[in-house]
Order: sequence, then structure tokens, then C-alpha cells
Amino acid sequence: MIQTTALPLSGLLLLQPKVFTDERGYFFEVNRSSELKDSIGDFEFVQESQSGSVQHVLRGLHYQLEKPQAKLVRVLTGRIFDVVVDLRRQSASFGHWYGLELCSDKKQQLFIPAGFAHGFLTLSDYAEVAYKTDQYYDPASERSIKWDDPELAIQWPMQQAPIVSAKDAKAQSFASADLF
Repeated sequence: MIQTTALPLSGLLLLQPKVFTDERGYFFEVNRSSELKDSIGDFEFVQESQSGSVQHVLRGLHYQLEKPQAKLVRVLTGRIFDVVVDLRRQSASFGHWYGLELCSDKKQQLFIPAGFAHGFLTLSDYAEVAYKTDQYYDPASERSIKWDDPELAIQWPMQQAPIVSAKDAKAQSFASADLF
């Protein structure tokens, strides 16, 4: 009972589960393998990670080069502005970015194919984000692109300078990044 919407970049999908609500609250299936396979294809997710971030934290833009990860992203608490950048040279959407707001209220999941950089900005006071990957985290393969790269010109919805990690502050430009 997943409604799947193709987004503007090749392979990027928004998944909306059927949510059942009543006076007690809500219920929905986060993961039903057969429906997920129908929506995104045959992926085996081998790792699930979770982050908690205060407002104005910006994480990314991250990707793994030698062991690229497909991701299934979901917001557990709060709201984020989620951004992906297509790094696949053979793709019609190469070098393009797409951003959308994800929030815990809508229960949506974003499927990001391998070959994309990913990041997000926390919009609410606090947000928890969970994501499943089809490859294990590999520190030697990890790469980052500057969140404010002028060539990408991502339109982040921010009211002030973001809070970024020291590692993300030193990220490469898109022009000098290792690509797929």
C-alpha cells in the first residue's frame, strides 16, 4: 500500500505509505518487502543509521565512491529540507540537484539511488532522520561536496548560517569532486 511518485531526477522516488488513523493515533507499515520491491526494485538494505540534529544543522553533501549506497530516508521526528545531487556522468540529470521538505507528520520515505550525493538541513527545533543503505558505511570510500558550491547553486531555505561539521566545512567543490 505504498504510493510511489517519480521525482525530477532519474531514479529518485518519493514513497507515501497508507496511514490508518483513528482516535488512538495512527498505524502504517514502514517496510513490507514485497511492496518495497515493487516500488524501488530488488534492494537488500544491509545497514540502518539514525541521526539527531538541532535546528540549522546542515549535514552533507555525502556519498561513497567505491561502494556507492542506495538510501531510503525517513524523518522520525521534525522537519528537514532534503537535497540530492546526481553525480552519475551518464545520467540525463547529471550535476542537477533536487530538494524537498520531509517531515515526520507525512511519514514519507525518499529513495535515493546509488550515485547521488545527499544532505539535509534541519528546519524544526530538532529532527531525527533514519536511513537504510544497501552498502555498509566505508570511511575510505566517503566523499563530500560543499553544501554551498556555487556551481550547484542549491537553494537552501535557511534564515541564518548553518551549523556544519569540521569535515563538511572542508568538503570539495563539485568541479573537483570524484564522480561516478
